[in-house]
Amino acid sequence: MAEQGGKQLRVTLVRSRYGRLAKHGACVAGLGLRRMHQTVTVADTPENRGMIRRAAHLLKVEEA
Repeated sequence: MAEQGGKQLRVTLVRSRYGRLAKHGACVAGLGLRRMHQTVTVADTPENRGMIRRAAHLLKVEEA
């Protein structure tokens, strides 16, 4: 899923996406998160950073 080489980010869904704006839920889904407390590793790209920024209040982000 994530590119090999380069920086990686570990993203965890810590707040529910239900009852939120549709765009925020779409960004969470675009990052590959489906369930609460699920963690995924994504490449540190401007596209992923933008999705993380839009739904930052639902996520916990760490460098992998």
